[in-house]
Amino acid sequence: MRMKLRILELCKNKGITQKALAEQIGLSAVGLSKAINGNPTLSTLEKIANALGVDIVELFEAKREGFTALIDHGGKLYRFDSIEALKGFISEVENNL
Repeated sequence: MRMKLRILELCKNKGITQKALAEQIGLSAVGLSKAINGNPTLSTLEKIANALGVDIVELFEAKREGFTALIDHGGKLYRFDSIEALKGFISEVENNL
Protein backbone atom coordinates (compact mmCIF):
# COMPACT_ATOMS: atom_id res chain seq x y z
CA MET A 1 0.00 0.00 0.00
CA ARG A 2 1.38 3.38 -0.99
CA MET A 3 1.23 6.19 1.54
CA LYS A 4 0.44 9.74 0.58
CA LEU A 5 3.09 11.96 2.15
CA ARG A 6 3.25 15.74 2.35
CA ILE A 7 6.99 16.10 2.95
CA LEU A 8 7.59 18.39 -0.03
CA GLU A 9 4.71 20.63 1.04
CA LEU A 10 6.18 20.85 4.55
CA CYS A 11 9.64 21.63 3.14
CA LYS A 12 8.16 24.48 1.11
CA ASN A 13 6.28 25.80 4.16
CA LYS A 14 9.47 25.65 6.26
CA GLY A 15 11.63 27.21 3.54
CA ILE A 16 13.94 24.19 3.24
CA THR A 17 14.93 22.52 -0.01
CA GLN A 18 14.66 18.80 -0.55
CA LYS A 19 18.45 18.68 -0.97
CA ALA A 20 19.02 20.48 2.35
CA LEU A 21 16.60 18.14 4.12
CA ALA A 22 18.38 15.12 2.64
CA GLU A 23 21.75 16.39 3.87
CA GLN A 24 20.33 17.11 7.32
CA ILE A 25 19.08 13.54 7.76
CA GLY A 26 22.10 11.86 6.18
CA LEU A 27 20.61 10.80 2.85
CA SER A 28 21.44 11.70 -0.72
CA ALA A 29 18.87 13.76 -2.61
CA VAL A 30 18.08 10.62 -4.64
CA GLY A 31 17.68 8.56 -1.45
CA LEU A 32 15.25 11.08 0.00
CA SER A 33 13.30 11.20 -3.26
CA LYS A 34 13.00 7.41 -3.24
CA ALA A 35 11.78 7.51 0.37
CA ILE A 36 9.19 10.19 -0.40
CA ASN A 37 7.90 8.37 -3.48
CA GLY A 38 8.17 4.84 -2.10
CA ASN A 39 7.52 3.18 1.22
CA PRO A 40 9.96 4.77 3.70
CA THR A 41 10.97 3.10 6.94
CA LEU A 42 9.71 4.39 10.26
CA SER A 43 13.27 5.44 11.10
CA THR A 44 13.48 7.60 7.95
CA LEU A 45 10.09 9.17 8.68
CA GLU A 46 11.20 9.96 12.25
CA LYS A 47 14.38 11.65 10.94
CA ILE A 48 12.37 13.69 8.45
CA ALA A 49 9.83 14.75 11.08
CA ASN A 50 12.58 15.75 13.52
CA ALA A 51 14.43 17.72 10.84
CA LEU A 52 11.25 19.57 9.90
CA GLY A 53 10.25 20.12 13.53
CA VAL A 54 6.89 18.40 13.16
CA ASP A 55 5.16 15.39 14.67
CA ILE A 56 5.44 12.30 12.46
CA VAL A 57 1.69 12.23 11.76
CA GLU A 58 2.00 15.63 10.05
CA LEU A 59 4.02 13.94 7.28
CA PHE A 60 0.88 12.16 6.08
CA GLU A 61 -1.87 13.64 4.01
CA ALA A 62 -4.88 13.80 6.31
CA LYS A 63 -8.35 12.59 5.53
CA ARG A 64 -10.99 14.92 6.88
CA GLU A 65 -13.26 12.18 8.18
CA GLY A 66 -13.43 8.44 8.55
CA PHE A 67 -10.95 5.83 9.62
CA THR A 68 -7.15 6.01 9.49
CA ALA A 69 -4.71 3.47 10.93
CA LEU A 70 -0.91 3.62 10.90
CA ILE A 71 0.82 0.25 11.38
CA ASP A 72 4.55 -0.29 11.87
CA HIS A 73 5.33 -3.76 10.52
CA GLY A 74 8.83 -4.98 9.85
CA GLY A 75 10.27 -1.49 10.12
CA LYS A 76 7.91 -0.05 7.51
CA LEU A 77 4.95 2.19 8.20
CA TYR A 78 1.65 1.36 6.50
CA ARG A 79 -1.44 3.57 6.38
CA PHE A 80 -4.99 2.29 5.96
CA ASP A 81 -8.03 4.44 5.31
CA SER A 82 -10.65 1.77 5.85
CA ILE A 83 -11.26 -1.07 8.26
CA GLU A 84 -11.58 -3.42 5.28
CA ALA A 85 -8.09 -2.51 4.04
CA LEU A 86 -6.68 -2.98 7.55
CA LYS A 87 -8.38 -6.38 7.87
CA GLY A 88 -6.93 -7.42 4.51
CA PHE A 89 -3.44 -6.45 5.66
CA ILE A 90 -3.87 -8.35 8.94
CA SER A 91 -5.01 -11.44 6.99
CA GLU A 92 -1.92 -11.23 4.76
CA VAL A 93 0.36 -10.97 7.77
CA GLU A 94 -1.35 -13.88 9.54
CA ASN A 95 -1.09 -16.04 6.41
CA ASN A 96 2.64 -15.33 6.17
CA LEU A 97 3.41 -16.37 9.78
